[in-house]
Amino acid sequence: MSAPPEFLGWVARAEEDFTLARSALQRKRPLIYGATFHARQCVEKYLKALLVARGLAFPRTHDLTALSDLGLQGGITIPVEQDALDRLAAYAVQVRYPGEDPALDEAREALSVCGPHKVLLWVVTCYDNPER
Repeated sequence: MSAPPEFLGWVARAEEDFTLARSALQRKRPLIYGATFHARQCVEKYLKALLVARGLAFPRTHDLTALSDLGLQGGITIPVEQDALDRLAAYAVQVRYPGEDPALDEAREALSVCGPHKVLLWVVTCYDNPER
């Protein structure tokens, strides 16, 4: 089955966000805010790629829970636990304001959730096996 351009576009953007998050953590002085933000963005875009692959419509939203729920309603097994999605969701806004700054270990955890070796395999598997 040939992947539609919109699917490939979401995957490419997700992988770029993963690369940015990983690069931010590999610096001598890690860029924690950037890492957590891009890790969160990565998961959002992988979720959207999966919805596109399954032909499921979604609104213009950045709500990870809403996107995950759409997938679940469409019969897709989401491999990211809800508590991990909730933690990632906070990084969309939290990192923009001083005060409740994420720690380095939180940034590493966020990166581990969105790692392409996990999520991309899941997206491709679900794309190739629509019954999943």
